[in-house]
Amino acid sequence: ENKHEEKVQDPDRGEDETRAEMGSKTWADLAGEMKMFLWNPEERTCLGRTAKSWGLILLFYFIFYMCLAGMFAFCMYVMLLTLSPYTPTYQDRVSPPGVMIRPYLNGFTIAFNVSQPSTWQPYVDSMHHFLAAYDDKVQEEKNIECVSGQYFIQGGNESEEKKACQFKRSLLQNCSGIEDPTFGYSKGQPCILLKMNRIIGYRPGAGVPVSVDCKAQKGNESDLRSVDFYPGNGTFDLMYYPYYGKITHVNYTSPLVAMHFTDVKKNYLIPIQCSLNGQGIINDVNRDRFLGRIIFTLSIGK
Repeated sequence: ENKHEEKVQDPDRGEDETRAEMGSKTWADLAGEMKMFLWNPEERTCLGRTAKSWGLILLFYFIFYMCLAGMFAFCMYVMLLTLSPYTPTYQDRVSPPGVMIRPYLNGFTIAFNVSQPSTWQPYVDSMHHFLAAYDDKVQEEKNIECVSGQYFIQGGNESEEKKACQFKRSLLQNCSGIEDPTFGYSKGQPCILLKMNRIIGYRPGAGVPVSVDCKAQKGNESDLRSVDFYPGNGTFDLMYYPYYGKITHVNYTSPLVAMHFTDVKKNYLIPIQCSLNGQGIINDVNRDRFLGRIIFTLSIGK
């Protein structure tokens, strides 16, 4: 009692004595206390807990995390019930479509010298690889002939496999790579393919085929003197729409428009803009260079 009273009367003195007692412990003492904490043979405890205590706490956390996992799985299951694997629930941010070109190797600059085959051969190889799925025999085996000028609307259950219309590479005529395997690159008259991005259920043009035109974006318009379009006058036929998604529209191949640059100013960088034209098409948004149009640079050396 006297010692307790002394500590109460002089707390600083008690702290000093405690520090002194702790400082007097050796490493062996500390190791012994740690060993006793890890396993106390008298009380049969590990880390201060008995086997029963460890079992109860582990059981508690097992049940706790199993409940969390079950709640998460249930929420995911309910959410997936509201989604369709065939049609996106919301498509308001992907319409109207963007466009892309082929070949696409090193960005949006197509540059080569006619007299150096090594500069244009990669473009030719890329074109052949891309058009392999459009070979006439492949299309005849996998797809069907459709009625031109009208949408190919297919009813039935959305999970049923849909048929696809044939798009043969021979439709691209001078840009098919059949008569001229170099696609005009060996002559300085390159072919470039344009395709619209796929949007499930989209019907472009509101009943009128969407067309394509190209012009020099900057500089003198005479730098781009002549461009031929295939097939026909450079339109996307309505029979290739709508698209029903990759799960059910298995053999679908996107329609293409080939642009044959037959007369372009040589040894000069020409920025070219190719745009879609049709009802519901947007091609004048400056912050999006792929929405309804695409801009690329063409440089043809002698």
